[in-house]
Amino acid sequence: MHWQSQWRPHKTGLGALPMSFLPRDPFQRRLFAGFLCFFAVSCLNPPYLDFMLMQHVPTIASLAFLVYVVNHLAVSRLSYSLTILFLVLHTIGARYLYSNTPYDDWAYWLTGRTVSETLGLTRNHYDRVVHFSFGLLMTVPIQELERRYLKLSRAMSCLLAIEFVIAMSAVYEMIEWLVALVFAPDWSESFLGQQGDAFDGQKDMALATLGSMISISIVALTGNRGTCEPVAT
Repeated sequence: MHWQSQWRPHKTGLGALPMSFLPRDPFQRRLFAGFLCFFAVSCLNPPYLDFMLMQHVPTIASLAFLVYVVNHLAVSRLSYSLTILFLVLHTIGARYLYSNTPYDDWAYWLTGRTVSETLGLTRNHYDRVVHFSFGLLMTVPIQELERRYLKLSRAMSCLLAIEFVIAMSAVYEMIEWLVALVFAPDWSESFLGQQGDAFDGQKDMALATLGSMISISIVALTGNRGTCEPVAT
């Protein structure tokens, strides 16, 4: 499997093929179909239906944007895989309202010990994992598109990718706060996943930034191989 392989986007304009819901690249198509199945299963008998629906507003928006991007731009298999992996992590959190994600139960079933017991944790950290993963997983796709279509240097595209992650993390925190305030004031702390931490939003942003910096460091060390190669013909 060639992770750097890309697929030509659909042509636009008169005589262009209609935009397809599924990616044209066979690997990306299978990955997208697999995620749709996973998403559908995650919505069965949810413990927090109303909050899951609110959490999935950005999921649906992200899927629609992803469909548009792969039909109009060349996206590497690596970037596409990282994006789908992040959506999987978010989908799990959306089902369980993030702060109630039962990873301790899953770990105990697999190993006989809980993650919290092993690491001495006193709160559910799944939301922190996903915020860190946003920076770690989404920085490469962002940097790839910036370099290929904005024609930026590797250094500038790396810097702007980190700044984009920071900005999007801040925007998400503000939107999440506003949604909780308007639609779920009685459940705002649970919806936001604060778990009594007044600086939860700042820590989430810091973790996303850390993940982004780690991702960019890997890009720098590998010479950006696998993301900005010419489109396969």
